[in-house]
Amino acid sequence: MTDIVGKALPRDSFTLQATLSNGRRADCLIHLPNPPGPICIDSKFPLESYEQLRRAETPEQLARAAQMLRLSVRKHIKDISDRYIIEGETADGALMFLPSEAVYAELHGNFPELVRDGFAARVWIVSPTTCMATLNTMRAILKDARMQEQAGAIRRELGLLYADVDRLGARVENLDRHFGQASKDIAEIKISADRAGRRARRLDNFDFEELAADPPGPVAGLAKSGA
Repeated sequence: MTDIVGKALPRDSFTLQATLSNGRRADCLIHLPNPPGPICIDSKFPLESYEQLRRAETPEQLARAAQMLRLSVRKHIKDISDRYIIEGETADGALMFLPSEAVYAELHGNFPELVRDGFAARVWIVSPTTCMATLNTMRAILKDARMQEQAGAIRRELGLLYADVDRLGARVENLDRHFGQASKDIAEIKISADRAGRRARRLDNFDFEELAADPPGPVAGLAKSGA
């Protein structure tokens, strides 16, 4: 089973010997998205009862072996249903893997009631061949789910990119406004510098004339009033 699962599915899409919340350990847990959710595969092989069925030589031996096979398979079905189908944690069903095409054919050919019991308990009995076909279907589900996740991630990245472009445009506009104000300030500084330069040149070309001091004139006396 491990080889079949490893060939059919990406390594990160399943866990071998996965422990569930109820403490039970499944041979394999396939990490399918919801729905259906993670699905368990447990390998069961009613080897002893099948071998007795093959070795039976009398009708009585055949009947006892067939009854033993029924009991064994039904117990496996019940165990898988009770242990590996957990509401809210796993898919609403599980797989019972029979590592023998012969046993699988025997069940479907001569014990169809066991197959129906499996369906009723939501336990699907698979052989190596049918398990591979089932896993290929699961692989398609996983691929579709991952493509949807990637599409969602791309949409999120595009949203972030649009936001970054909007912020960049606003910042460029602010920078352009600052440059415009700076250019205006520089132009006004140049005008003031030109005016200062012209005034300096006029002062440099101005001829200061030294004026001669006038001689002091007679001082008029104050007339005295008569006594």
